[in-house]
Amino acid sequence: MNLRLLLVEDDARLGQMVDDYLTTAGWQVTRAVNLAQSHTALGLDEAVGHGPGFDAVVLDLMLPDGDGLDLCRRLRSTGSDLPVLMLTARGDPLDRVIGLELGADDYLPKPFEPRELLARLRAIVRRRQGASEPTQVLRFGRLEVDPAARQVRVDGEARQLTGYQFDLLLALARHPGRVLSRDFLLDAVNNTDAPEVYDRSIDVHISRIRAVLEDDPRHPRRILTLRGAGYVFARSQDVA
Repeated sequence: MNLRLLLVEDDARLGQMVDDYLTTAGWQVTRAVNLAQSHTALGLDEAVGHGPGFDAVVLDLMLPDGDGLDLCRRLRSTGSDLPVLMLTARGDPLDRVIGLELGADDYLPKPFEPRELLARLRAIVRRRQGASEPTQVLRFGRLEVDPAARQVRVDGEARQLTGYQFDLLLALARHPGRVLSRDFLLDAVNNTDAPEVYDRSIDVHISRIRAVLEDDPRHPRRILTLRGAGYVFARSQDVA
């Protein structure tokens, strides 16, 4: 499988190392060293979403002409679900939380092993493709989850989620009425060779899903929290 990657990294040595490793693994790597080059590669100057053919983006947060988080925000604002993996040298977990809230699918702190980067990339691309998943539309009152189209709709209107968030919602929707622990959800949405080490990221993604789907995210009725146990996807969702 020949996949195309946009690598946004201003560190020439690190960028070359990642480029060489992923090229050997069969990826076609396009490199950008700043936000301006990234916008051009992704077609964001014309506000038309991601450029044709890219399967994923590896995005450094600290760039010479701005913050990688701004690129992630801009990309998601176009409606693109292109998988984004953040690279961060920052020690503050808040940066990771903000990145996930802005629509990144995963993150990897520096320094990292190239093998782990490759495994995580493969995982987020597989989640986006979802080719082997059952395709029956799941309906819960006003809410529809469409695995084939990888789309969620409320009252027939499509709502925007990242690939990771859609897979998390799908895992919940396929087990309505059951209490699902964080560990279960992590296993459901992550490939075993790329574990999500930051398990509290599930909470961040759930919060984002609620913000998109719930009528009142502060008082959710679709995805419920059971303290100390996990989350429950409500069977009946005829939310007024």
